[in-house]
Amino acid sequence: MVTLNINGRDMQVDADPATPILWALRDNLNMTGTKFGCGAALCGACTVHLAGQPIRSCITPISAAVGQKITTIEAMEGDKVGKAVQDAWVRHDVPQCGYCQSGQVMSATALLRTNKAPTDADIDNAMAGNICRCGTYQRIRAAIKDAAKTLA
Repeated sequence: MVTLNINGRDMQVDADPATPILWALRDNLNMTGTKFGCGAALCGACTVHLAGQPIRSCITPISAAVGQKITTIEAMEGDKVGKAVQDAWVRHDVPQCGYCQSGQVMSATALLRTNKAPTDADIDNAMAGNICRCGTYQRIRAAIKDAAKTLA
């Protein structure tokens, strides 16, 4: 058994310590908001926050998260920055297929926590590695800027 702090709650996970956080969330805890995309940390669909930083949960073992806080997409609605990002996503019609969106929102939220007025270059840098097969990158950028204005 491994104890993980997920969205502010300690949870017991009965899994090998080498199990990726993604599979502990999805298979052990039935938290399916975080998506599996590539399994190689290349697409960003599995992005969660570990100790406040965006990480790829498909390659990060649960042993690396012991004693730290994991935040998932499920917690964003109750988070001021996360909620602003989600609301901007809706206003700008960002999602099409929606598969990558939880990872996109998690990366955008992490950016706005550290940078209240990101430039296009800041956004591009923070969102690099989050792939959207539908190509909504311009809407993502506009939504991030809109969320930043909302939070200002």
